[in-house]
Amino acid sequence: MNWREISRWLLVIFYGAAGVLHLAMPGPFLSIMPSFVPAPEIVVALTGIAEILGAAGLAQPWSRRYRAAAGIGLAVYALCVWPANVNHLLIDLAKPSGGPNLAYHVPRMFVQPLLIWLALWAGGATDWPFRRR
Repeated sequence: MNWREISRWLLVIFYGAAGVLHLAMPGPFLSIMPSFVPAPEIVVALTGIAEILGAAGLAQPWSRRYRAAAGIGLAVYALCVWPANVNHLLIDLAKPSGGPNLAYHVPRMFVQPLLIWLALWAGGATDWPFRRR
C-alpha cells in the first residue's frame, strides 16, 4: 500500500465518520452555521450525506475516474464549509471565556487547504506536487 492509498483510506474513515455525525448529532454543526445559510437543518443533513457519498466514492475500487470525481467533490465540500469554520472561530472569540483558544482554531484554518488538496490527491484528481516524470 502506498501513501496515496493510505491517505485515501484515512479520508474514507474521516469523511464517513463525519457524515454519520452530521446526521446522528447535528447540534454542534448547527451551532457554528453562519446566519446567512438558509434552512440550516437541511444543510447539515445534506452535508452529512455529501460526506458519506464522497467517502463511498473514494472507497470504491473499480474506477480511478469515480475516485477522482469523489476527491473533487470532497475538495469542493471542504471549501464550501470553510465559512462555518471561520464562523466557529468568531463565535468562540466573542465568548467571555474565549472558547477553545487559538491553538485549536488557527491550525484548523491551515488544515482546511490541506484537506482540500489531500482529497484531490488521494482521489487521483491531481498528482501535484508529485508529478511523475
